[in-house]
Amino acid sequence: MRKHRRIRTTALAATVLAAALSLTACQDTDADMGAGAGTGTGQKVSSEVPAGNAGQEAAQGSDTSEPADTPEAADTSEAADTSESGDKSGYGQVCGANDISWSTRSETQAGGYILIIAKANPGITCVLPAALPTVAFGSDGTEAGPAEQAVGEEITLSGTTTAYAGVNPKTTNDNGGKELDSIVVAIGNTDPNPVSLPVGPITVEDPIVTNWHTTAADAVPFSS
Repeated sequence: MRKHRRIRTTALAATVLAAALSLTACQDTDADMGAGAGTGTGQKVSSEVPAGNAGQEAAQGSDTSEPADTPEAADTSEAADTSESGDKSGYGQVCGANDISWSTRSETQAGGYILIIAKANPGITCVLPAALPTVAFGSDGTEAGPAEQAVGEEITLSGTTTAYAGVNPKTTNDNGGKELDSIVVAIGNTDPNPVSLPVGPITVEDPIVTNWHTTAADAVPFSS
C-alpha cells in the first residue's frame, strides 16, 4: 500500500510541476507578443514619417504647373493681335466703300451742291487715294467729272478723321436733266462694293465732283 501511495504522490507532483511550467511558458509568450506588438507600433509610426515627407514633396511637385501658365497667356495675346491685323488696322491699305461710314448734306453755296462725308468704320484704318471719288447717277451710270484741275492728296481715314467731297449735279443753265433722289459712290472705278446714298430730289446734268478734302470748306464744287 505504501508503494502505491508513493507512486500516486510522485505522479501528482509531476502533474503540478508540468502545469507550473506551462503557465510560465504562456506568460513568457504573452510578454514576447506584447514586446513584438510594441515594436510593430514603433515601426508603424516610423513609416508614417516618410509618408508625410512624400506628401510635402508631392505638394512641392505641384508647383511646377505655375511656369507653364506664362507661355499660354502669351500665346493668347499673340492670337488676339493677329485677329486685329486682318481688319485694315494697318496703314497703306486702300479704302473700299464698305470700310466707310457715309452721310450726305445739301448745301446752298455755289448754286447748291451735295456734300459727301466719309469716316472710317470703327476699328478700320485705310487710305483714300489721291483720285476723284467715283460718283454715278441714275440707271445709266452717268459719272461726275472733275471739279478741280489737279488731283488732291491721299487721306488716311481712322478714328474721327473725316474726308469731304462736293458734288454739283447740274452745271448747265437750261431746263434739261433727269430727276433723281440718290447717288452711287465708290472708291475708284474698281471698287467692288459701291454704296447708294439718298440725297433727295435733284436734277442731274453734266455733274462734277471735287477731290477728297479734310475740311468741308475746301470741297465746294465751283463750276468753271
